Amino acid sequence: MTALLELKNVTKVFGGGLFNRRRTVAVDGVTFSLAAENPTMVALAGESGSGKTTLAGLLLGVIIPTEGQVLYNGQDTRKMSRRERKQFRREVQPIFQDPFAVYNPFYKADHLLNVAVSKFKLASSKAEGRKLVEEALGTVGLRADETIGRYPHQLSGGQRQRIMVARALLLKPKVILADEPVSMVDASLRATILESLRSLNRDMGISILYVTHDLTTAYQICQNIVVLYKGTIVESGDVERVIKDPKHPYTKLLVKSIPQLRGVREWEKEGEIRSVDESRDLKGCKFADRCPAVMEICWKKAPPAYSVDPHRAVKCFLYDDKPVVASADVSDTFVPHKRSEPAATR
Repeated sequence: MTALLELKNVTKVFGGGLFNRRRTVAVDGVTFSLAAENPTMVALAGESGSGKTTLAGLLLGVIIPTEGQVLYNGQDTRKMSRRERKQFRREVQPIFQDPFAVYNPFYKADHLLNVAVSKFKLASSKAEGRKLVEEALGTVGLRADETIGRYPHQLSGGQRQRIMVARALLLKPKVILADEPVSMVDASLRATILESLRSLNRDMGISILYVTHDLTTAYQICQNIVVLYKGTIVESGDVERVIKDPKHPYTKLLVKSIPQLRGVREWEKEGEIRSVDESRDLKGCKFADRCPAVMEICWKKAPPAYSVDPHRAVKCFLYDDKPVVASADVSDTFVPHKRSEPAATR
């Protein structure tokens, strides 16, 4: 399948220069793509510091890779002309974690929508632009008369976040990168915002990369998942297979950390996994110092991606009897299907 948005062996290193000698590898040799056909919802999951937001920034073109390429429709984003970059900015839209930080408090909240209409010449008149704004607000469940003309502080967190979704919708993008879009809103509003994202994918054919640490919402709305640990993809594939039957030891820990409605949760009984041997020099698998199943080979070399079952790739030597998946083919583990309804309701 043709790749719409793609990372090719991308590494991003922060620091290591004259004024900041500390070197941090935020993303390490990641190859990943979103196909142009069969628009899907992909969860990019991992704990804080796993490289999720950096990876999203690379895909948006706001972070320059240290090594590797970021491609849009096969073209390197760093080599785009001004016109091509403007088109890229329109077709790849972000929705950020903090809905308040995006707004200028001196402008009314709908200023973001009006600027988008003006900058990308979406309307030939003010009346047409107003109509587009009202339609976009209505699509995300907001009433224009209760939203237009108000300042950001006069709106709830959920309303501000849905305006960001409406802005993305105005531009008719091909990809939306949603970075923790519900982490700053009340639980009662999460379902509304998540359903807005699902409808964009289901009804309008927009691919969505859902960046999150919350496996519960990832399972509810996404078809596929990529699990990151210290900037490396450790497991990827169909979200139901990965969440219901995780293979990588790190993914198993993430799944066990999902809150359970019981007196004592599994992860509380098991306790935190400590370093296996803090004196060892970690040159191989990045998870070796935390892994309960660590082997000698894990310290010496990084594992390749193994195809453990259809539509699943796992980087772990526990599965060295399985065929190796080429890095360029890891994204092919994604299943080109759409859920007819949220997983939580089935």
